[in-house]
Amino acid sequence: MKINEKNLAAFATSPSGIDKEGWLVKRGEVNKAFQKRYFVLKGNLLFYFEKRSDKEPIGVIILEGCTIELAEDEGQFGFKIVFHGQGNRTYILEAESQDSMEQWMKALACASFDYIKLMVTELQRQLDDMEVNVPLPNDDANTNGPPVAPPRVRHNPFNRNPPASHNRSHSIRSAPGRTDHDGQRQHKVSFRELHNHFGRPILHDLSEWRHRQRQLQQPLILL
Repeated sequence: MKINEKNLAAFATSPSGIDKEGWLVKRGEVNKAFQKRYFVLKGNLLFYFEKRSDKEPIGVIILEGCTIELAEDEGQFGFKIVFHGQGNRTYILEAESQDSMEQWMKALACASFDYIKLMVTELQRQLDDMEVNVPLPNDDANTNGPPVAPPRVRHNPFNRNPPASHNRSHSIRSAPGRTDHDGQRQHKVSFRELHNHFGRPILHDLSEWRHRQRQLQQPLILL
C-alpha cells in the first residue's frame, strides 16, 4: 500500500477529526525502552509524536485486525495493541492513571472499521425488531402494499345515508328537521315527519273538495 507521507502528515497535525489525544508511554521495538510519546487518534489511525508541537508524526498505527488487551505485566496501567498472526507486532503502552487507561482502551477498541461495521449491523437488527406493523380493518386488501396507519376519526357504521345533495328540490330541502339554512344535514327525516308535513295538508284539501262535491250533488229544494 502506497502512502503519501506529506498528506498523511498534514492530516495528522490538522486540528479537525481528533477522536482522542494525550500522552502515553510506549515501549520501543528495538531497545525495549519506554519512551513518552504524544498520541493522536483520528478514525482508525493512531499517530504518535515525540513532542506535541511537532509538524510530523514519528509513526502511525493502523487499527485494523487487532485487539486491545490489558498488559498487567508491563506496568500498573499498561495495555497493548495486539496484531494476531505470525510475525505481527504488539505495541505496549502505559497510561498515567486507571481512568486514562480505560478511556484509551475503549477508544482504540471502537476505532476499527470492522467494529463500526459490526455496530451498524447490530443497530440495524435492533431497528428491525422494534418495527411494529399496524393491523388494518381489512388486512386482506393490503397484503401487498405498505402498512397504513388507521384513521384518526371513527364513523358510525350504522349511518349509511349519504349527505343531503344540493340538487334536490326546494320542497325536500325545506322539510322540517332535514337541513338548515346552509343545506347542512341535521338528522335523518323519518317517514312520519314527511307524512305529517306533506300528506296531512293534501288529505285535508282532498277532504274539503269531496265535501263540496257532495253539496253540489244534492237536489235543489225550492221554497
